[in-house]
Amino acid sequence: MNVLAVAIWIAVVVSSVLLVRGLRRARPAPAAPAAGLHDLSEAAFLVGGPGTVVDTALVSMLGDGRLLVGGPGIVQVRPGAWAGDPTERAVLQAHAGAPSGWLYQVRYAAMCDPAVQEIGDALAARGLVAPPGTGRAPRRWGLVQAVVCGVWLVASVPLTVVEFALDADPGVPFVVTVAPALFAGLVLGLFCRARAGNRVTPAGLRALLALRSAYGHDHSPHVQTALFGLRGLRDPFLRRQLVPAVRGTRLAAAQSGARPHRRPSSSSDSSAELLPVLWCATSDGGGGSGDSGCGSGSGCGSSGSGCGSSGSGCGGGSGSSCGSSSSGSSCSSSSGSSCSSSSSSSCSSSSSSS
Repeated sequence: MNVLAVAIWIAVVVSSVLLVRGLRRARPAPAAPAAGLHDLSEAAFLVGGPGTVVDTALVSMLGDGRLLVGGPGIVQVRPGAWAGDPTERAVLQAHAGAPSGWLYQVRYAAMCDPAVQEIGDALAARGLVAPPGTGRAPRRWGLVQAVVCGVWLVASVPLTVVEFALDADPGVPFVVTVAPALFAGLVLGLFCRARAGNRVTPAGLRALLALRSAYGHDHSPHVQTALFGLRGLRDPFLRRQLVPAVRGTRLAAAQSGARPHRRPSSSSDSSAELLPVLWCATSDGGGGSGDSGCGSGSGCGSSGSGCGSSGSGCGGGSGSSCGSSSSGSSCSSSSGSSCSSSSSSSCSSSSSSS
């Protein structure tokens, strides 16, 4: 039993060291020590991915009357409405392409706009957010280590009984010998798995906190939405419009032919700890990553701008496939999806899900 206990300790220590090293190497390094956020749109992307970026624009446009509520969940553009930034321009273009003016359709289409998608590419290039797919190996490794350690922790009890049955004076019980290593390995495996699923890097979190501090006295609805997501939005009228639109993203994905997947959280309650991403990073914008992996949170639709989600704008630690028939991106779908990219975001799908 002593030999087995030593082997278990060595295995847990070696696996844990390699897991931590793999996790550190999977996290992109910031391009510069002072890498920070340029504007509120980048902060919104860190908080809730493309969904929160579009929510911020919608709050601003609904708040100043450029968008008008024409019915429950339906919006109209006021004649002569202008766009203050690329995201608001994407909202206006999405509304022009939405036949019924449903807010959730406008939100969904704007999230897939290249101007919104490129915000994530820029953040990834500066090492503030991890591109889709970069944490898959550490997540799997952490889960396997946690499961194996848990199985051995349970198995050590009957092994200890056998030890006492075969030896009248076995010394320190086997379960006491291996329990510290197995318990530590289990906890570390779960911790590393959770960290690998967190898209926001430490540099990104510091940059977000710095911008929150800079805007600490600005309680404008669009600023609070950008910095905290919809949980920071206090206006009851705007919440009544946007919260159902977030939930309606699943319907928009289904209507576009995408196949939605379960996600651990909704973007209405998202934070920097769980980056919801409906985002297909380009290979050159993802901090050097050659795989634009769309993750597990969505699929590509068949109508040219198909980004799928399970009902909220992006999800914590899950990726997606996005594109638009304009600006060099395209989407198609059959029974699943996958992403690939050259110089611009592109999506394709066949019979296997990314």
